[in-house]
Amino acid sequence: MDPLLNYIISQTQLPEFSVKNTVQLLHEDCTIPFISRYRKERTGNLDEVQIGDIVKYKEQFEALEKRKATILKALTEQEVLTLELKDKILSTQDLTTLEDLYLPFKKSRKTKAETARKNGLEPLAKIIMSQNANDIESIALKYIKGEVSTVEDSLDGARHIIAEWINERTDIRNNIRHQLDRFAIISTKAVKAKIDDENAQKFRDYFDWSESLSRIPSHRLLAILRAEKEGYIKSKVEIDDDKALAKIEERIERSNNDCSEQIKLAIQDAYKRLLLPSLSNEALQNAKEKADASAIDVFAKNLKQLLLGSPIGEKRVLAIDPGFRTGCKIVCLDAQGQLKYNETIYPHPPKSDAVGAMKKISSLADAYKIEAIAIGNGTASRETEALIRKVHFKNDMQVFVVSEAGASIYSASKIAREEFPNYDATVRGSVSIGRRLQDPLAELVKIDAKSIGVGQYQHDVDQTKLQKSLDMVVENCVNAVGVNINTASKSLLSYVSGIGPKLAENIFDYRNEHGVFLSREDIKKVPRLGNKAFEQGAAFLRIKEAKNPLDDSAVHPESYTIVEKMAKDLGKTVQELIGNLATLQKIDLKKYCNDSIGLPTLQDIVKELEKPGLDIREQAKVFTFNQNIKSINDLREGQLLPGIVNNITNFGCFVDIGIKESGLIHVSNLADAFVSDVNEHVNLHQQIIVKVLEVDIPRKRIQLKLHK
Repeated sequence: MDPLLNYIISQTQLPEFSVKNTVQLLHEDCTIPFISRYRKERTGNLDEVQIGDIVKYKEQFEALEKRKATILKALTEQEVLTLELKDKILSTQDLTTLEDLYLPFKKSRKTKAETARKNGLEPLAKIIMSQNANDIESIALKYIKGEVSTVEDSLDGARHIIAEWINERTDIRNNIRHQLDRFAIISTKAVKAKIDDENAQKFRDYFDWSESLSRIPSHRLLAILRAEKEGYIKSKVEIDDDKALAKIEERIERSNNDCSEQIKLAIQDAYKRLLLPSLSNEALQNAKEKADASAIDVFAKNLKQLLLGSPIGEKRVLAIDPGFRTGCKIVCLDAQGQLKYNETIYPHPPKSDAVGAMKKISSLADAYKIEAIAIGNGTASRETEALIRKVHFKNDMQVFVVSEAGASIYSASKIAREEFPNYDATVRGSVSIGRRLQDPLAELVKIDAKSIGVGQYQHDVDQTKLQKSLDMVVENCVNAVGVNINTASKSLLSYVSGIGPKLAENIFDYRNEHGVFLSREDIKKVPRLGNKAFEQGAAFLRIKEAKNPLDDSAVHPESYTIVEKMAKDLGKTVQELIGNLATLQKIDLKKYCNDSIGLPTLQDIVKELEKPGLDIREQAKVFTFNQNIKSINDLREGQLLPGIVNNITNFGCFVDIGIKESGLIHVSNLADAFVSDVNEHVNLHQQIIVKVLEVDIPRKRIQLKLHK
């Protein structure tokens, strides 16, 4: 079997057929959304997560093979590559073992062992290791020359060489690794000089802490590493030294003579100076990678839920970015999110023109036929919401409080300046708040996902892996929902399968120059958008009110002829077939199977024809906080309050209860039974009822319990 396929299968346990065909599709430059949706027959119906795993392990294998090639080249140039060593390197399936094999030949910085070799002490080291000499000091006298001035100098140098040999033994390294994996303890101590620092107090739990490295939760390890990075604590990873030394001694036979004592000293030196520092750092790095993966997974889940948040849809919105001294910035948007009007009102102190503000909002709502109001959840949000609820509107008005997270990042961005070159950042920020209500996905893709604030320790994890994971989440969400090509921004278009930033810009420019696209076939007219890009992206790009109704559906253009044949066989037009549940259920799908299309794809087609272009997201719902709770001082133990989940972590979730501070539902307070995954109990932006358990006003901490 192909080594790549063998490696992926060993890591994923997926069928060979599925892995082989998926890898082939990836080599053909197919994207994950396209493969998972439109190539189900070839993959054995793998979902996007399974295909993502194949991509991950394919990249891991390729990185491993690249490293092998580099090492083999280096060993060849050093003229030390034997057939046995080459076979070991080629058969290695993990990077750690590969680096252990290369360790004895690595050209490193000047070491004590290297200095001893230059002083001619390697023969003495070999004599000691052979354990055939009884009077080792007499032998050591022969090696006194140059920088080696005493017997102790020569024995010391020989031990450094022996220590290096011990350090390079794979069996010994793996035994220490095993002990670190099972028994390592990470402990921390405060840096006394900084213990009274105000910023250090958030880490005070770790001023004197110890815990099993294998069992420490990801958020705690990342907190410890951040505290150490900021200089407030020192940490170390330890195991039982006596036990570790005994295990090394078991692997090195010793005679009862002078050499034995020298080897024992070399073992202690190898362990304390070389093995433990190196392998404890490796163990900590491995734990950090696991913590990173866990934190990235939490962030990815949160981001997915946020991006697929409930849209209000194409409704006219009045959006407010609230404030006190600088006033409340108001914008009026049409149903497509275009800015129609902007102004600033001052209902709150110091100006306190509440009456004038209410009249202005009422008149704007009438003038622009506003259907919903979006209020940012920052400073003065509660006061502004209370003001809006006093306004007498002519028609029913839905009022929403919308997260401002990342709005300031967007308002100062190049994207925002291109969209609104004649308006300042405050107006752009207000527009973003309104558009988030209309379509969270379309607006949030314009912002760096790390700025949205729905993760834990996002700045402490591997940034490359984080970015890759988040980009994949955004791509999957965008393609799961589909994109209206005639209204989408360049940012949104760039995440469509097979498109990317450059083609997105070409689509955007073509649309501005030639007007809206009337059919999917028109997409082929976009400069540099070739057959491959069309194949990958066309089904995710929707044309509203197109002549061919399938252009506003998830049916791929390559399957149009099959739908047309179905309609013809039933004596109907394609338009008459769409939404006709009774007729669609009568279709014998097996009749339309062929070499390139099977039941999975045909079932997807029928499901899409039942409700073409159906948005998978739920509709936005109005939510009202307890109006009597205006600050943390109003909270009392035992209160039941409405809240909205605004962040999820491994240790619980944070809930917005309508005040500045979010409350925490610890994982132990989510259910009466053990909770292994917070996401099984709550979702981001879910509306819930919570019970107040504890209020710590000085530390501004609120403990909550999920009320069933």
